[in-house]
Amino acid sequence: MSAELSYDRLKNHSAKLQLANNLKLALAVEFATKDLKIKINDTVDSPSLTTDKVHLFDADAILRYAMDQFSGAFTSESFDSLSKLEPALYKEELTTHDKEHAVHALKNYLVSNLKDTDSATKLITFANVAALIPDEVAKTDLLKHLPAKITIAWETAKRLVPRDSAQFKNTGVCKVQNDYLIKKQDSEILPKDGERNIIITSALPYVNNVPHLGNIVGSVLSADIFARYCKARNYNTLFVCGTDEYGTATETKALEEHVTPKELCDKYHKIHADVYKWFQIGFDHFGRTTTEKQTEIAQEIFMKLNDNGYLEEQSMQQLYCPVHKAYLADRYVEGECPKCHYEDARGDQCDKCGALLDPFELINPRCKLDNAEPIPKFSDHVFLSLDKLESQISNWVKKASDDGKWSKNSKTITNSWLKDGLKPRCITRDLVWGTPVPLEKYKDKVLYVWFDATIGYVSITANYTDQWRKWWKNPENVKLYQFMGKDNVPFHTVVFPGSQLGTNDHWTMLHHLNTTEYLQYEGGKFSKSRGVGVFGNNAQDSGVSPSVWRYYLASVRPESSDSHFSWDDFVARNNSELLANLGNFVNRLVKFVNAKYNGVVPDNYDPRNIANYDALVKDVDGILGNYVKEMELGHERRGLETAMSLSARGNQFLQDNKLDNSLFAEQPDKADAVVGVGLNIVYAVASIITPFIPETGEQIFKMLNAPPLKIDDTFHLAILGGHNINKAEYLFKRIDEKQIEIWRAKYGGQQV
Repeated sequence: MSAELSYDRLKNHSAKLQLANNLKLALAVEFATKDLKIKINDTVDSPSLTTDKVHLFDADAILRYAMDQFSGAFTSESFDSLSKLEPALYKEELTTHDKEHAVHALKNYLVSNLKDTDSATKLITFANVAALIPDEVAKTDLLKHLPAKITIAWETAKRLVPRDSAQFKNTGVCKVQNDYLIKKQDSEILPKDGERNIIITSALPYVNNVPHLGNIVGSVLSADIFARYCKARNYNTLFVCGTDEYGTATETKALEEHVTPKELCDKYHKIHADVYKWFQIGFDHFGRTTTEKQTEIAQEIFMKLNDNGYLEEQSMQQLYCPVHKAYLADRYVEGECPKCHYEDARGDQCDKCGALLDPFELINPRCKLDNAEPIPKFSDHVFLSLDKLESQISNWVKKASDDGKWSKNSKTITNSWLKDGLKPRCITRDLVWGTPVPLEKYKDKVLYVWFDATIGYVSITANYTDQWRKWWKNPENVKLYQFMGKDNVPFHTVVFPGSQLGTNDHWTMLHHLNTTEYLQYEGGKFSKSRGVGVFGNNAQDSGVSPSVWRYYLASVRPESSDSHFSWDDFVARNNSELLANLGNFVNRLVKFVNAKYNGVVPDNYDPRNIANYDALVKDVDGILGNYVKEMELGHERRGLETAMSLSARGNQFLQDNKLDNSLFAEQPDKADAVVGVGLNIVYAVASIITPFIPETGEQIFKMLNAPPLKIDDTFHLAILGGHNINKAEYLFKRIDEKQIEIWRAKYGGQQV
């Protein structure tokens, strides 16, 4: 006799009821009498068995019919078990008594005598117990010793029952391998024996204006990205910076604003600090050069240079403004460039052709402050004898630039200075606002800001820790990395190193120099003095998160040539890269795990259930290895591209494995593996994207309920089975393209 059987696929049945019913129906297929030929009908969702004589809907009855066991079916013991177990299948939550009845039936009725497979009652009881307390059944040896027919039926039933998130209990537990985490740094960061010790500085921003995006990406942001990378590699890293506050420009700006130089510095130091805080620049210490430590250390270096014969006196002709009665710093003299005839060239450099200038070369020079015609005056000054130090500097540059793999523009600019031959350079100025010259004859003069300012790196460190010499006089154990725009290069590769060499002290000297070209704004130039371009406070007022600004600036970082800020590109990168690539990958997977697994990583997920898993690991290892290679060289733009390629590979992984409801229900082992491996790819993406967009990285770590993962060049399954994640959060928001013209008009080159 032939029959058609349909399994229980009813959505209004709980998972445990479906499992019990389908196990009984699968057992009916396996234990049917020889004269009953059962065919499966997949078009019907409700449990049923139909022959030309009967139409049954109850799973218990179907199993008894298939085994032809209706008479003499019950003993008092079996009846007691069934009467207590079956009602529990219809409950949303099992009571303590339900569980006790199921455990009693398991231990006293099934474990010892389930080998008797002729009893439909025993099989029905087993199905009920297995559906109610599957974990308890798994703990016994029962499943290992079942007859083959029962084992086949059990596997069939499990495949048929769609999994429910209620099966996964989210307790908030964190199960992550501690070997792969970022180490917490000490409260006072000092070099450690046997570790890689790195001190990082960015060019000290001058306090006479609000920093614009070109300033930010060229120095502090670039240094911050690298510092965060180093710390995530568990290198022992100190990142210091501060405002450069002495000099003519400060005195002149103070006159403009009718305040004292100290008041001006206090105002702009806070403005800079607030801008960098909003941009999430993670200084270990952000100081300033107007401190007692600065005076002490700068004067000590000056006197050692003097004692060692590397200072000399010369009479120097300077331009003097007869209106506000002060000598003019080179940059405060403007006029026509003698080389390209640009009318607004500065006394130190022409913004149009880039030529380095002497203010006396300018045609029709004028005081920037009041347009008066400056007059030449002579004054005695102290010069640093760079000509006497030239051989030492040249030998040091050759070795340091090779060992430290300086960026190409750093080498080019430095070598052009050396090629022309070094000449004595004036290091004093006729000012009040500055570090006093520690010689009686020159007590009314101060140290020139470009001699003094680079010493600020040392004094700022000294204001961070009294043990600053462990950083700055420890070249065997410490490497110095410096980040800046190309216009600052000679002072960091010639003047400051020359000053260090001339003291004959055992200084930590520059190891790696990382310099940028210029960031242009919408086809023109940023200008701090003319207020052209987007400034730090403009970015904050835009309503766009710091992560998006950091991401965009890093993506257009002018590493080997000038690059351009564009509002169109800014919006496009947010929408097509951050939102569509990174945001989509993270949220798609986290939302799926919350919806289907109640936020619980499946226990014992096995990556071997993923086809081509070895190829995936090879791809991910290759991406991580390339990322580390690029970042070690300070190639941050390429590092960011590589980090985003890992996110894209993660999206491809989910797509290739078709992670959806069907996979979860029909191929649970594969779904578990895809989820476990996928979350670990998210974890790796978060680790390598955090140096660029730390706020976003923190959000992802929070969603993953996991501590920050260290950056490694190989892929690890650091998130273990049983780990619990948190709810998904939106990482990015789409920016309406209509906003472009609004921003372009609002921030089109006018500083607020």
